[in-house]
Amino acid sequence: MLNEFWATASTAYKTLVFGAMGLIAVGIILNIVANTSQNQGLAMASLAVIGAGLVLHVVGLVYRGQQIRKGYKK
Repeated sequence: MLNEFWATASTAYKTLVFGAMGLIAVGIILNIVANTSQNQGLAMASLAVIGAGLVLHVVGLVYRGQQIRKGYKK
């Protein structure tokens, strides 16, 4: 079932998911760098990047949910 879910997903959804994962990964890397160098400003910025990734992930979930709902109405 998971293969079918990903195979039937639109390109826009896949872009949202990979963009969200990328932002979260960059935020985690920034956070590690900030904490090892004890840079508070960078640590706070990394949390904003992680938050943006999480918001983008939720947007992707909503987008995919709407696509599935439209498919059921047909």
